[in-house]
Amino acid sequence: MSILVDKDTTFIIQGITGREAVTMARECLDYGAKLLGGVTPGRKGREVHGLPVEDNVLAFTSRTRVDAAVVSVPPGFAADAVLEAIDAGIKLIVCVTERIPRKQVAQFVEYAAEKGTRIIGPNCLGVISPGKTRVGGIGGAAESTRRAFKPGKIGVMSRSGGMTVEIANSLSEAGLGVSTAVSIGGDAIIGSTYAELMPLFDADPETEGIAIYSEPGGRAEYELADYMARSGSKKPIIAFMAGRFMDEMPGMRFGHAGTIVEGRADTTASKIANLTAAGITVAEKIGDIPRLLNERLGK
Repeated sequence: MSILVDKDTTFIIQGITGREAVTMARECLDYGAKLLGGVTPGRKGREVHGLPVEDNVLAFTSRTRVDAAVVSVPPGFAADAVLEAIDAGIKLIVCVTERIPRKQVAQFVEYAAEKGTRIIGPNCLGVISPGKTRVGGIGGAAESTRRAFKPGKIGVMSRSGGMTVEIANSLSEAGLGVSTAVSIGGDAIIGSTYAELMPLFDADPETEGIAIYSEPGGRAEYELADYMARSGSKKPIIAFMAGRFMDEMPGMRFGHAGTIVEGRADTTASKIANLTAAGITVAEKIGDIPRLLNERLGK
């Protein structure tokens, strides 16, 4: 098993004729993902890597099963693209676009919840279940993706797309591998947080432990700690907290839009203390994650 995606997941790319989306499409196809085509208004009839381009999402959903959509359009049009996919009945939306106005993100995240659609992102790279499929640009070229993401038993969640790959690579080199990796996005408001994805990992028998990359700013780590306390989840979690230097730099931003430290609760020290109290082990270095997981798993 895996979470969110599997070998049969079909998807489209909204904005598929854009430069980055064309590359993403090629990488997904090379990996073996079931990409059906894409949408760019006014480009109906064209092809990208032999796949059809349509003017709207309904052109696909009206004739075939579409499990997911990747939104790769300019920020000014991203909210409309997400809403279009939701209204077309797509249940998983991976929004890779960054710099979407926060108010618009809040609106489409709330609308998605009402309609039973899960959003990953915005400002993310996507989802991968190694050896099965990938939805989005996570991992880059197919061959490098196969090297970094080996099938295994550790779930990965990260606010940084690049660090998703780094953690997965360390797990693969250690022989642990990855069950599913999710680049959740680095914006202040995202569709799926650690705590919202944890029930899926808890229900997945292939996932024996979790590795998390985190950053200062926001409430996601507190929500995760609260989930662990409420749920009684027994799967070990190892977290790496980046940006510890920011504890001495209130009001500064580190890396992503969501990493603004506005008060003591946003600091890495406070978050680390809270995670530790919830039974989550915090690694000093990313390279320590495999060893700590093996210890927690009794290996």
